[in-house]
Amino acid sequence: IFNMRRLMTAILLAGFAGGILSCDGQVKQNSPSDRKAAANVLEEKQHAQLTDADTSNYPGRNSISGVDFRYAARKVTPGVVHVNSTWKGDKERDMAEENDPLRDFFPFFDPFRQKGPVQGSASGVIVTSDGYIITNNHVIENADEIEVVLHDQRSYKARVIGADTKTDLALIKIDEEKLSFIPFGNSDEVEVGEWVLAVGNPFNLASTVTAGIVSAKARNINILKDREAVESFIQTDAAVNPGNSGGALVNLKGQLIGINTAIATPTGTYAGYAFAIPVNLVKKVADDLLNF
Repeated sequence: IFNMRRLMTAILLAGFAGGILSCDGQVKQNSPSDRKAAANVLEEKQHAQLTDADTSNYPGRNSISGVDFRYAARKVTPGVVHVNSTWKGDKERDMAEENDPLRDFFPFFDPFRQKGPVQGSASGVIVTSDGYIITNNHVIENADEIEVVLHDQRSYKARVIGADTKTDLALIKIDEEKLSFIPFGNSDEVEVGEWVLAVGNPFNLASTVTAGIVSAKARNINILKDREAVESFIQTDAAVNPGNSGGALVNLKGQLIGINTAIATPTGTYAGYAFAIPVNLVKKVADDLLNF
């Protein structure tokens, strides 16, 4: 039976080797050593770690082609990572997946009947040089192992600092220093019609950059399962696909303005509508996860 919900379905963007997977979530508590008393600690870290080169004027326009995306693409690509999550097969997870509503959206393939470990591949954004990374909650939710692969192919085991089902955000950490990171922008200043870039790892294609414009702001697409969910997405027509979850939406200055999270599509792949969590909400949630 086809209805409008199935014809134009909003789906989360984590890409999986066996299809799309979504699990019931929980908030994970950070250890005492990770807790910080100060508010806005991630943004304060960024300000302390930025150099003069990071804050210099950007080219913005090219005399030949008009808009120039090269500066932003070059600046932000090293700050977007590959997040590989592994779920080991168990009865509790199998039962949760059997009851997952996204299962009905893929009748032609049933990844939930697979037994044993399931692996998922998505994206994350480095936001401080000492290894704090923001991604989507559905990317790492209930994962037994999380691996982060940097732009230069260095690989690290990551630990979860905290996760929030209400906004579908998670903060994870790797033990490394002097990493490239993407500075926060201001999503309140983003305007409809503004050029943006989406950076992530769709279909395991690492460090993919696509361009588009902001199509709308404050979109609520009723995709998050939590009853108290907060949805106020930035809508863009920059191409994103499964695997882009947790990746960066940036402006032409190379500033983070959103975390790519979902698409609206009748097919399960990009059909022109993509949605990102605005960075001002991301900053607030990430700081709360770190502090508390």
